[in-house]
Amino acid sequence: MTIVVTGAAGFIGFHLCGALLRQGHHVVGLDSLNDYYDVSLKTARLSILETNTNFTFAKVNIADMDALTAALQPYKFKQMFHLAAQAGVRYSLENPSAYIQSNLVGHANILEICRHHDGFMHLIYASSSSVYGGNQKIPFAEDDPVDRPVSLYAATKKADELMSHTYGHLYDLAQTGVRFFTVYGPWGRPDMAYWMFTRNLLEGRPIRIFNNGDMRRDFTFIDDVIEGLLTILEKGPVRHDKGANPHRVYNMGNNRPEELLHMVEVLEKATRRTAVQKLEPMQPGDVKETFADLTAIQADYGFQPKVSIEEGLPKFVQWYRQFADL
Repeated sequence: MTIVVTGAAGFIGFHLCGALLRQGHHVVGLDSLNDYYDVSLKTARLSILETNTNFTFAKVNIADMDALTAALQPYKFKQMFHLAAQAGVRYSLENPSAYIQSNLVGHANILEICRHHDGFMHLIYASSSSVYGGNQKIPFAEDDPVDRPVSLYAATKKADELMSHTYGHLYDLAQTGVRFFTVYGPWGRPDMAYWMFTRNLLEGRPIRIFNNGDMRRDFTFIDDVIEGLLTILEKGPVRHDKGANPHRVYNMGNNRPEELLHMVEVLEKATRRTAVQKLEPMQPGDVKETFADLTAIQADYGFQPKVSIEEGLPKFVQWYRQFADL
């Protein structure tokens, strides 16, 4: 089976492509290879995927409809994972246009591609826990209000969900949106706190602790995420009622928020280093806590995360030491 994955050189995209290839699928990977973070990390991921003859890569910006159409025109596919996006909460304060182009224009282009592609069956796309903003109700559930985002990144992800809902309603386009909660692990993103903390610990530099450490995150290990995405692919879109809109959104988290300072303790143990902590106030666009209610995804797809940070973070540190030669 041919499956398209946008954002194939990204963190989640790389792991997903690898898993699909191991299942014997032909994977068409798309990525713009932008320089939001070190492109060499993306090319290193790609070099691994390209050793498999069932992997085909095209460098394309999803905001460029002509280029996107041309890249996908040769292939017959029924499923697509749309993971490409401009990531990062803080960067959206500096470069909002990147989010408008990639996350809004790009998502709309993907919807049009899928709508007009013969025999297309299911679009699985990335949303984010950021859509919950400063929600005070814990844990976050999919039916909670999400109309008060605290970053442009969050606003674009909610807009994507709204566009997808509309395409489901108007064109019966089956879609599953996944609100990821702080995904981490080997080959992760260098802009994430766990990566920066690990780097600074190993290099003997201070680590910046925002909101004076009074923060909690629902850290989700990459292996759990990939298992969940493959299950959604295998089972397909869920319709609870005949004729219902075939677009649904699910949380995908660990259902276990961790104190930020506990994460630091786990990393200290894994690196055998003691952190020099630099306490700072909350940053614009950040939220104090994330916590995924998994009731819906457990009921429909049986998703059950298995990996705690006590197990997952040392796996990242081990990989990082090898990757950074430390």
